[in-house]
Amino acid sequence: MWLILAFLSAALLGCYDSFKKTALKDNAVIPVLFLNTLFSSLIFLPFIVINATTDVLDGTLFSMAEGGWHEHCFILLKSVIVLSSWLFGYFGLKHLPLTIVGPINATRPVMVLVGAMLVFGEQLNLWQWAGVLIAIISFFLLSKAGKKEGIDFKHDRWIYFVVLSAVLGAVSGLYDKYLMASPADGGVGLDRMLVQSWYLIYQCAMMGMALMLMWWPHRNRTTPFHWHWSIIFVSVFLSTADFVYFYSLSLPGAMISIVSMIRRGSVVVSFLFGAWLFHEKNLRSKSIDLALVLLSMLLLYFGSK
Repeated sequence: MWLILAFLSAALLGCYDSFKKTALKDNAVIPVLFLNTLFSSLIFLPFIVINATTDVLDGTLFSMAEGGWHEHCFILLKSVIVLSSWLFGYFGLKHLPLTIVGPINATRPVMVLVGAMLVFGEQLNLWQWAGVLIAIISFFLLSKAGKKEGIDFKHDRWIYFVVLSAVLGAVSGLYDKYLMASPADGGVGLDRMLVQSWYLIYQCAMMGMALMLMWWPHRNRTTPFHWHWSIIFVSVFLSTADFVYFYSLSLPGAMISIVSMIRRGSVVVSFLFGAWLFHEKNLRSKSIDLALVLLSMLLLYFGSK
């Protein structure tokens, strides 16, 4: 069941990335991100209120456990990690083609494995090493495709923004499993609805402060903000994708390494949107890079079984 949910989350994430690209076109990043966190918070705020005041949702998928300051400290840290990833990712996506950003983000499972090897001393098997190597090759080929569009991977700061966003996203994925795992398995054992609802609330508060302190005083000298209906769809698809994602992680036997790899399959959906909706260039060479990324994910899957 958790595998099916992971694939569903991947499809929803692909739509989320595509609407995000639309919302950011010729638009100010900070107001768009603030509104995304605001609408996402409004989606989950009723569940917080209903669970706190009634027992109507008890025993349903939307029931929420109570949490004290100790639990909320863990959730606050998740908010900081995810919001940092989003900030870098939004700025990068605004200035780069979706067919470039998608494959870079799809290398997150590789980053998780390499991070586990460097930080925790884990050993990779032959399948995993092959997956890492192919991911590196795909990144090199992607940089060559980017040069045809005037994007220099070594000197383009937006590429660094996207890479840093992917690294922080990988950190967030590992942290999610730590939050969801039971204390017996070395985790915190937090309720998934508690995490998803409140990390969005904290993000909205932080983005509200960023909006007032960083963007509002300089709004007349930076990219102007304009409303677009895709901003709402960004929040809807993200909230739904994350709900399915957290639910899959809460199920017995769920493996974050596998779920993370499957979720990166969202690159297929976003790639198709980039080709169809945004008419992006050099699709033939980029499709080869995409195929290599998917192959690396497949090798990681076999290596992690």
